[in-house]
Amino acid sequence: MQGKVILVTGGAKRVGAAICRRLHASGARIAIHYRSSSAEALNLRDALNALRPDSAAIFQADLLDSSVLPGLVREIIAQFGQLDALVNNASSFYATPLADVDQQQWNDLLGTNLKAPLFLAQAAATELRRRHGCIVNIADIHAERPMHGHLLYSVAKAGLVALTKGLAQELAPQVRVNAIAPGVIIWPESEAWLDEEQRRKIVAHTLLKREGEPDDIARTAQFLIAEAPYVTGQIIAVDGGRSVNL
Repeated sequence: MQGKVILVTGGAKRVGAAICRRLHASGARIAIHYRSSSAEALNLRDALNALRPDSAAIFQADLLDSSVLPGLVREIIAQFGQLDALVNNASSFYATPLADVDQQQWNDLLGTNLKAPLFLAQAAATELRRRHGCIVNIADIHAERPMHGHLLYSVAKAGLVALTKGLAQELAPQVRVNAIAPGVIIWPESEAWLDEEQRRKIVAHTLLKREGEPDDIARTAQFLIAEAPYVTGQIIAVDGGRSVNL
């Protein structure tokens, strides 16, 4: 991992920030992407650079605008001289019952969770091939078993799983592509209905009977990037056994 350059989308906070911190601690240089979380991105950049000067930089972009993605990749290469791995972590998440689905929700949820990873992979493909790099997508266990009331999100993550396997074929043999499917890691900020009783019921469905931590996802990302040279096209569930027990 020493000296490698890794782009983490949505890297300013929550799981993305945990991924940035762990990969940085392993010796990587980190390109922190953000859309609107500028304060969090600046704080994380400064904290990482305080540990190792010039090892982190921030890059603002709206991933829904595919036209800016080649420029984002060029900016990162201009800053660091290379790009070795892409972690597609940025995501939108909120309820979309069928009766309420509209075009804007489709564009947002499919855009952030599926379209952006596709076109960012396309933009980065030449450099990742040159560097024999890799892509890690952050999927969801509900890609396989849709979450009630979250139709578009579930569809988008199912598409991301298919994209992961398709990109593994398209970019082989130079670039490995895998995905992580989290379970209960951080409760979503947008889900007001998740009161303590609802959360207790969800956790009860995990085999380990507890929530995970953002660093559980970060450790898995580190493994896939640095310690899994013969792994590609795979989806690793990090869910405490919840997908077995649904």
